[in-house]
Amino acid sequence: MRRDVFQAIADPTRRAILSLLAAQTLTLNAVAENFNISRPAISKHIKILSECGLIEIKDKGRERYCEAKLEKLSEVSLWIEQYKQFWESKLDALETYLDQLQKDKKQ
Repeated sequence: MRRDVFQAIADPTRRAILSLLAAQTLTLNAVAENFNISRPAISKHIKILSECGLIEIKDKGRERYCEAKLEKLSEVSLWIEQYKQFWESKLDALETYLDQLQKDKKQ
């Protein structure tokens, strides 16, 4: 199944994994130690993040290291930007309206 970045960030555990890996590269075991869920569950989350291109798994000796590749989050940022502009214009209009109400009230 083809997954996208939005599926990856939809889950709070995956967002927490991304936050951990954004700060440093960790082994799979080190990632799992930060959560109170089973290692197979962590592996499933890691797999989804990897399929989406948000993390890369590298073998170094007998360990597997997870490294964040956050460039793919730009898709999310672009998508959010359109709604940010929409809400900023609505809030600006509300501010103008409230300012006008204040002026009318003072008169």
